Order: sequence, then structure tokens, then C-alpha cells
Amino acid sequence: MRAAQLRWVALSVLLTVTPLSSQTSRSETAEGVARQIDERDTGRDSRLEMTMRLFDRQQRVRERALVVLGLRATATRGDRVLVRFHSPNDIKGTALLVWDHPSADDERFLYLPALGRVRRIAGSEKQESFVGSDLSYEDIGGRELEDYSYRFVDPESSWIDADGHQHRVWRLESRAVDKQSAYPRTESVVRKDNFVVVAATVFNRRDEPEKAYEVRRLEQIGGIWTATNVVMRNELQKTRTELTVTTARYNIGLTEAAFTRRVLEQGEP
Repeated sequence: MRAAQLRWVALSVLLTVTPLSSQTSRSETAEGVARQIDERDTGRDSRLEMTMRLFDRQQRVRERALVVLGLRATATRGDRVLVRFHSPNDIKGTALLVWDHPSADDERFLYLPALGRVRRIAGSEKQESFVGSDLSYEDIGGRELEDYSYRFVDPESSWIDADGHQHRVWRLESRAVDKQSAYPRTESVVRKDNFVVVAATVFNRRDEPEKAYEVRRLEQIGGIWTATNVVMRNELQKTRTELTVTTARYNIGLTEAAFTRRVLEQGEP
């Protein structure tokens, strides 16, 4: 999943790095930083168990349980992601399958058990809400590095995490090449010590800050930096979606057989 701008969930919450000493020269430019975010190691595959909490304008909350499977790209195919909800009953069995294609548009398939069928998510729908959350289908599937241009808003800045620790960061702007994009600009905060996107502001066509993303908890699990608690806010609608990773496992031997349309309909193997 070559999501250079931001990888919100699925593999996107697996914010991982390679040693900084080998990256210094490549990170002297804004595009170099974006590429390092894109290329960091997230393991060959992953299985995440999560809770999703949706808050409406009145701060009423709905909670969901889900599992996210991820398979890293190879030389012959792109990344694979499968998201499946396990509770509550009104969404149980709903699943999203994403096939990333390096040289073509990504494919997204949504399975709705109430209808008993798979629906392909059209390219025009990719920025619509995913199952009523503050995340879009594109947030799940990622974005292509080449679809954006990059510049530093501030190459030397600092950021304070939820525990009060200060970190050196880049503040990086991504601009969509597609002039029709619903969200043409994003400003991201990228930690210099590990190339993790720890916060971001997403601007709409009116250049209003519409979405705000924040990593609240970042841990190393099996040597991999994992954002175990993240939040996406819609600043205009006054809603937010919180994701918490309860279990994370990497390099467990998943294959492409776990990411087929048949599995999408029939359940996890």
C-alpha cells in the first residue's frame, strides 16, 4: 500500500521504520521524506484486532470490533488489505477488501451480509465515508506517492506527544495532482527519529481544515512501531472516530489466498 500522504488504518496504523542512519540523505527533501514514509518496513503481513468508537455531534458513542489483515506488496502485485467487523450484530460480517495495483487504479470490494453480495466501490466513491465513520474508503486503501507533490511547511519543528514528550519533526505538505480531489491538501507531522506520521490536518476544496488525525499512543510490538491508538476528527461535522489496537501480530504467514473475493463473502479462513 503505497500511501505516501497518510495511511490512516489497516496497514496505515502500522507505522514502522528502518534505521535512521541509512535514510538521512534521502530525507533532505520533502519528496525524500514522503518516500521514506512510503517505504518503511511493516513486515510481510499482519493481523490486527481493533475496537472502533464513533462519536456523533452530541458525543454519543457506538463501539465496534474488527479485524484487519494486511499483506505487503511484492514485485508482481500491490498490497492487500481485508477489514472485517465482528460486532455489534448490525454490522457483523461486513467486510472491505482492497487490492492495491501499482500501475492501475486500486480495487475495493465491500461485502454487506444483509444483502448477501459484494459491491465494488467505484473510484468516484473512494472519498466517501467508510461504514459511517470519519474515515473514507481511500483512507483504508491508501494513496499513491506519485499522485501528490510535496514541500516542507517547516523542516525544523517540534511536536509534543500525549505523554508530554517532545520530538523533532518535519511538517510536510502534500498537494493532490488531481484538481478535482475532495481533499487537495494535507499538512502532516512526521517524527524525525522514526518517520511516523503522528498528526495531520486535511483541507477541503475551500481550504478549510476539515479532518484532523492524531496518534495518541505509539508502541513497538515485535520491533515494529505500531500506532495502537489513533483518532480522526471531522472538524466541520464535530464528529470523531477512535481506533484502538488490542492485539497486533506480524509475519504470521498470510498468503494471497486470504485476500480473495471468495474469502470476503465466506469469512476468514
